[in-house]
Amino acid sequence: MLFEIIHVIFQVYLLLLFVRILGSWFPEFKQSRIMQFVNFYTDPYLNLFRKFIPPLGMIDISPIVAIFCLGFIEKFIIILLSTIIS
Repeated sequence: MLFEIIHVIFQVYLLLLFVRILGSWFPEFKQSRIMQFVNFYTDPYLNLFRKFIPPLGMIDISPIVAIFCLGFIEKFIIILLSTIIS
């Protein structure tokens, strides 16, 4: 049950990251309430990667790295908790 809750939390955050990425392609939605909400929760995490990974021209690959890291973080937390609980 605990692992399912953790997985759902990470999936929701992954969905927010995808909305953030797609929303960046449509500047007219930048000021919408939904995008402000998404930006508020995703930009601090994405900014960690933007410090180290500069954009390649107009392409920002930091969200790709952030998504991979999110998967690793989820797996690490699940493994850590499974060893603690066992």
